[in-house]
Amino acid sequence: MSRSVRAVPAVATVLALVLTGTACGGGVHGTPGGSGLRDPYFPRAGNGGYDVDHYALTLDYTPATRRLTGTAVITARATKDLSAFDLDLFGLRVDSVGVDGRDARFNRAGQKLTVRPHDDLRAGHTFRTTVRYGGVPRTLTDPDGSEEGWLPTADGALGLGEPVGSMAWFPGNDHPSDKAAYDITVTVPQGLQAVSNGELAGQSTHDGRTAYHWHTAQPMAGYVATVAIGHFVVTRTEGPGGLPVLTAVDPGQVRASAAVLARLPAIVKWEEDTFGPYPFSSVGAIITRPGAAGYALETQNRPVFPGAPETGTLVHELAHQWYGDSVTPKSWRDMWLNEGFATYAQWLWQEDHGGDSAQQTFLDYYHRDDATLWAFPPARPSSAEHISGTPVYQRGAMVLHKIRQKIGDKEFFAFLRAWPAAHRHGNASTADFTAWVQKRFPGEDFSEIWRDWLYGDGKPAHP
Repeated sequence: MSRSVRAVPAVATVLALVLTGTACGGGVHGTPGGSGLRDPYFPRAGNGGYDVDHYALTLDYTPATRRLTGTAVITARATKDLSAFDLDLFGLRVDSVGVDGRDARFNRAGQKLTVRPHDDLRAGHTFRTTVRYGGVPRTLTDPDGSEEGWLPTADGALGLGEPVGSMAWFPGNDHPSDKAAYDITVTVPQGLQAVSNGELAGQSTHDGRTAYHWHTAQPMAGYVATVAIGHFVVTRTEGPGGLPVLTAVDPGQVRASAAVLARLPAIVKWEEDTFGPYPFSSVGAIITRPGAAGYALETQNRPVFPGAPETGTLVHELAHQWYGDSVTPKSWRDMWLNEGFATYAQWLWQEDHGGDSAQQTFLDYYHRDDATLWAFPPARPSSAEHISGTPVYQRGAMVLHKIRQKIGDKEFFAFLRAWPAAHRHGNASTADFTAWVQKRFPGEDFSEIWRDWLYGDGKPAHP
């Protein structure tokens, strides 16, 4: 996400109670999977007892009525004996639920859909849950006034999910710690387009409606899944090494975005040289009309921008493909591992393209009269409202610069490539990061950096 575009930090708070049950059958005596993963800032987000491998989402949307009809087929593996499990789904009507081809009982309570399969599920069993649902999806308004979830636009809609908005348009395990492959098929009135993550695997038109099938093979967190419905000018080109590039641009933004999109392949090449091989099978951008959203977001493969972005914003969101989308935080407390790295990418881009050095940018921030920068440490935001606050971005970048000062440029630029390589398509926490850095550089003492810059309250005494 880019604070240079977003006027306010993005945080959603959707409170829900959870109903669970204890059905037993088939000789297995399971227990409920557990509601919520006890995330430090969104404790009800996500669910226990299973890991999702794949989502197959079949969506049908009519902008004139704003009605969405959906079928979600969720393939998951039980991590314990289960008598029931929960999915996150907010606001939409559930028509039926089945597990492994048999009807399942279900209950709704707030954002939780509790499913009781006909027979209990054994630990290790891979099971398939089918949820048929529909209604008018909701836009979630965060306490800070920003919006996520399902955002109606002048000619369609935009689905955005950070941090917990994906449950507004499909059921799932809505927490960054559970990543999966996706197939998303969206049917819309003929003449409109539907753009999503991954690659376009199929397109067909029947009876005045067009279906677009998008396939994402690499693991993806739900919060970076997206669907953009409307009129778009779609362009397909190639990036470094023949990497497919697909951009979808609102017709009114084509001229304004032409120059910055022309730089996209060069930015990806620079980021590959800096951060290592690009982690996904395609790249690009979705540019909506201004006002469709109040911020840019690092949706996987092709970030979303509300209007033509500045070059620095494009650098930031593409850097997230390594830091945030491929290496994804284990919890929302680890947000600085996304935003600190993406912000430092902007500092490095400036350094390499005739702007201030990263050292100068670091000093400018240190000496700036800005109390918000020191309001809380980047690894410990003061509340859910602040997980996208200034310290997470800028002070997070300052932590990385302090590591650079400590180990020198040669080792630092090797480190920038090694970290996403070591955790490719996985999850990592701040504790994982500090332990990994210390192990990689056993002769260095990072305790002062962790104490004063990463976890410390207030402004460190010396830059």
